[in-house]
Amino acid sequence: MKSDFYAAISQIASERGIPRDAIIGVMERALITAYKRTLGSNPPPMEVTVKLDPQTGLAHVYAEMQVVDEVMEEHLEIDLESARQFQSDVEIGDTILVEVKDTPRDFGRIAAQTAKQVVLQGIKEVEREYIYGEFIDREGQLMTATVQRTTRGNVILEIGKAEAVLPLKEQVESDRYFHNQRLKVYLLEVRRDETSGRGSRLVVSRVHKNLILRLFEVEVPEIHNGAVEIKSVAREPGLRTKVAVAARQEGIDPVGSCVGMRGFRIQNIVNELNGEKIDVVQWDPDAKEFIANALSPAQVVEVHLDDSERAAMVVVPDKQLSLAIGREGQNVRLAAKLTGWRIDIKSATTLLEEEREAAQAREAAEAEAMATEAALASAKVETRKVRPDGTVVYQNLHYGPLGDDLIGESVQLRATAAKLYIYFHDRLVASYILVDPEELDDSSTFADHPMTMADAELNGIEEQTSETEVESEAEEEVETDEA
Repeated sequence: MKSDFYAAISQIASERGIPRDAIIGVMERALITAYKRTLGSNPPPMEVTVKLDPQTGLAHVYAEMQVVDEVMEEHLEIDLESARQFQSDVEIGDTILVEVKDTPRDFGRIAAQTAKQVVLQGIKEVEREYIYGEFIDREGQLMTATVQRTTRGNVILEIGKAEAVLPLKEQVESDRYFHNQRLKVYLLEVRRDETSGRGSRLVVSRVHKNLILRLFEVEVPEIHNGAVEIKSVAREPGLRTKVAVAARQEGIDPVGSCVGMRGFRIQNIVNELNGEKIDVVQWDPDAKEFIANALSPAQVVEVHLDDSERAAMVVVPDKQLSLAIGREGQNVRLAAKLTGWRIDIKSATTLLEEEREAAQAREAAEAEAMATEAALASAKVETRKVRPDGTVVYQNLHYGPLGDDLIGESVQLRATAAKLYIYFHDRLVASYILVDPEELDDSSTFADHPMTMADAELNGIEEQTSETEVESEAEEEVETDEA
């Protein structure tokens, strides 16, 4: 028949969720501490061991003693003859455990006082290690937790016999918590908390995107058994989530499997997340198709990719533009996270207008280039020598500077109605907007708005404009083009 002691130990073990043997071990260590305290100033033996009978609760104290020929220290040594009464094969120099028959006078009272404190502390340590060992391999898994209380913004939860904390930063802003509320949480981390005395702490999350993945694994058997794979998840907790899925077996509709009959499966997940909207889309190895799917529920006309920038320009019908972008850009933002591409959305009308404007600009540029080419072909060619300051003189105005490498060289000037073009050995080196000398005031004798260009051909070049003030000169050096 089991004693009251055994029943009490079993009850503690059950309440704490730790093995009964661990409780016995804690109590034995507590009794060792108590025994040593009762010795007071008396020298203790080499080592003391306490064995507790789990059935009766009786404690047996054993002292570790060394076997010697002649005993010099009774609390540490035992002679060979006495030692062989406890262990027949013992030899000189061996160490044996000898049961202590006479316990100190106050051992019972001191043991009770000491054991209570030590046992409580020991049980907490056992709990900490037991919880750590039980949950350390479960990081990253889905847990069912019960709300206990709220402390400084953190929600304290219970997972089995363990305490978990849901930090403020891991909470969905719109969620509300109440006592005994049951939640699905994602186990982020198992921490050893040795300093505060609280034992191991489980840190959980309701905002981590892997919470979505784990919920789908629970609700969708095809994901659990590997027939359907979740390729990526993009989430704005409490608002909206997009999940890209792909089939790993022929004949399986991955999106339909996740949504379930009449949306039953996906609705269970939405309910667990307190109404957070979830879009399940088809993953595709073709980036264009995947991006178009990711923008669901909006319809997409076409997708243009820039692989070097990993950017996509998506065209949608005019009426679908707001839907594609989403409230405050949410839909396109989540689609970008889901696909890993930067996405720019334009309506079909906007794209046509931009293409028309670009075509008009090209036509205008081509017409201007043709006109310039014709004007230059008929323009009179004049030769000038580049002055020491790097400028050339045309119509009593200085244009430049052209660069130190051209100083002293002869250059050719061709002028149209609006610009002056300067060549060196048939290579265009600069062009300037012509200034009418009559428009200058008395203090201005230099050309404004020079446009410099080096090592460029006349046709198809992009001119770089810079503003430069050129000093005036009184004299003009002109060389007549003999050609």
